[in-house]
Amino acid sequence: MKATIIVQNLKCGGCARTITNKLTELDNISEVQVFPNTSTVSFAYQNTDDALMVKDKLKDLGYPSIDSKNSIAAKAKSFVSCATGRMTKQ
Repeated sequence: MKATIIVQNLKCGGCARTITNKLTELDNISEVQVFPNTSTVSFAYQNTDDALMVKDKLKDLGYPSIDSKNSIAAKAKSFVSCATGRMTKQ
């Protein structure tokens, strides 16, 4: 199955690289695509628990879904995730 989540704080390719790297590490998650221009993350998953795990991971990285609170802590985490992504080789 496939899903798309609209997230907050997604600004650039650095953010996208971090999200892609971290989500592809998760079991049962594949075909990860991140689109900064629309603030969306698409992925394939095997069951509902996998999709919820992705949503939780995005929140942990500082990219909460559009239906979640965007706290100061989430914004700060997203800046760190973005910087990490910018320094990571493709």
